[in-house]
Amino acid sequence: MKKTILFLATLLFMTTASADNARKTVDELKTKFIKMGEPRIEGVEKSGNIMAPVIYFGKQKINNTFDVVDEIKKTSGAYATVFVKDGVEFIRVSTNVLTPKGVRGIGTKLAHNKAYDAVMKGEVYCGDIDILGNSFYTCYDPIKDKVGKIIGIYLIGFKK
Repeated sequence: MKKTILFLATLLFMTTASADNARKTVDELKTKFIKMGEPRIEGVEKSGNIMAPVIYFGKQKINNTFDVVDEIKKTSGAYATVFVKDGVEFIRVSTNVLTPKGVRGIGTKLAHNKAYDAVMKGEVYCGDIDILGNSFYTCYDPIKDKVGKIIGIYLIGFKK
């Protein structure tokens, strides 16, 4: 009985720590981009194997740039992604998440799952999600332009 209670308490602590870390780190990611300027969509370019809208923060183009997501990985150990909205899809345009082939997952789409549903409503989603074949504790936070339109997503994930 004591072992079961200890196990459950440890599990609860780890889940709470993961949730707090993911929330804190997605806020750090968001802050780094917002410091560059207002988010907006302008033009299209190839990301991975597909054409995707280009997301900017201020004058800084985010598609196919990896400095910020790599810095997040280095400082926190978290996986980080910026998605851009394209119709009803969200496409990875900056990420440190690797595909099973070992390349950055740019040009891949967000699965239509509970995180997708929350973001489409303008809500933050934090919880367990499978990303490109791996299980993560995540936080997805919508990126909104100056008029409040959802144009992308910030994603932070900690591998389970």
